[in-house]
Amino acid sequence: MVLWALIVLALLAALASLLLVRRQARRLDSLNQSYWELRYDYTRLRSQVARLDPAEAQEPEPAAESSPSMTFVPLSSIRRKDP
Repeated sequence: MVLWALIVLALLAALASLLLVRRQARRLDSLNQSYWELRYDYTRLRSQVARLDPAEAQEPEPAAESSPSMTFVPLSSIRRKDP
């Protein structure tokens, strides 16, 4: 009798987890669709702004790239010279 109770309990747990996973899959699908809709709208609006005022639509250059604090020195340029 205890074995049958465990089997029924396991089946109920499996059914509950299956329903939970299906609900999460639907939610993930709707979030994914919302993301792509927002991305499309953002791109469309950005192109409209670029058509209205091209000077304002250009993104400024990052400051970190314009003035690097370190420069690259290849190892071949600092290698020892043989006498």
